[in-house]
Amino acid sequence: MKTSVGSCDRLIHSLIMAATFSLLLAGFGTLQAAAETSGGLRVYGPGGPAPAMKEAAKAFEQKTGTPVAVTAGPTPEWIEQAKNDADLIYSGSETMMTDFAQAMEAKFDETRVEPLYLRPLSILVRPGNPTGIKGLRDLFRPGHRVIVVNGAGQNGVWEDAAGRQGDIESVRALRKNIVKYAKNSALAKQAWIEDPSLDAWLIWNIWQVANPALADVVPVEKEYVIYRDTGIVVTKKGDQSPAAQQFMLFLKSPDGAAIFQKWGWMTSANKRVSQK
Repeated sequence: MKTSVGSCDRLIHSLIMAATFSLLLAGFGTLQAAAETSGGLRVYGPGGPAPAMKEAAKAFEQKTGTPVAVTAGPTPEWIEQAKNDADLIYSGSETMMTDFAQAMEAKFDETRVEPLYLRPLSILVRPGNPTGIKGLRDLFRPGHRVIVVNGAGQNGVWEDAAGRQGDIESVRALRKNIVKYAKNSALAKQAWIEDPSLDAWLIWNIWQVANPALADVVPVEKEYVIYRDTGIVVTKKGDQSPAAQQFMLFLKSPDGAAIFQKWGWMTSANKRVSQK
């Protein structure tokens, strides 16, 4: 009888220990999930929209308490990390977002991409505009040294602008004046700094807003101007965090729009105001 009671006691003890261990594991899992959630959101994208995106991230954190880490720059610098931990991806154009979808290897659903705001192609000139450039037509005339970006969401944008009127001579004339084709905006900025002989830089207006000491901006005439957007998408990982969708909605809100407008983006409040 004593042996039977002892066996029963041991069995009960084992069951209690097993249940306790299961509870500890469950508790650890809950704490781990909470820790991962408290780590905030991870957002990746190109350098052009970064000043507005980073300011919006700070405003969102102040509003909600959820930190948002924005990693920006040339795609090769962050794409591998983004595959592992990105909650959202933003782009510098629709073609760029398509490239991201392929590079991210199905980590997000392209049909859920949200275009946010547009910005116009503009001409950056040396401070004070010493060569007196008034618009794109001036860059069809001989004697200018132009740098363009061909890549990173700006593939062929100079050709789109010069060819908008269906005049091949405009395309030919501008091409003769292009002396540098940068692969991305960061490399174009570096070349602009290093080579003072460049007198015109075809790029989005937002680059002058973010770097006012480097250049003045000359609007491209409305009959030639090209617009491209920044868009954003929640990844499959981001779907696990309600905060990711909340951040996207914040970017589209009046508060988010005001931040992007500050950095030169077109919103309902300033649409086409800066264009001729």
